Amino acid sequence: QVQLVESGGGLVQPGGSLRLSCVVSGFTSGSSPMSWYRQAPGKERELVATISSRGNSIHYAGSVGGRFTISRDNAKNTVYLQMNLLKPEDTAVYYCNTKIGFQDYWGQGTQVTVSS
Repeated sequence: QVQLVESGGGLVQPGGSLRLSCVVSGFTSGSSPMSWYRQAPGKERELVATISSRGNSIHYAGSVGGRFTISRDNAKNTVYLQMNLLKPEDTAVYYCNTKIGFQDYWGQGTQVTVSS
């Protein structure tokens, strides 16, 4: 019943921007924190950013905090990740995530490639 669907990935040049979106369904809007993770080939999936259910508490990985912005619109059942000043090392598959109890739910992922 819980569904998370990401979109907005693509190929951008270094210094460019992308906005990722994650539309959620199957649970009450605003009832859980939402996160963005990313996974590069051969590497473990890592947390990029987290936003609380009401958006009042936000966490960023140290490598992206000055460049990425996570936000949510609970009325639209959507969480966003605005990515600016992208670097080649940001290249990864980006996943939307929520945790309900001890169960993690994941989207299918969207590819972000930063290359000239």
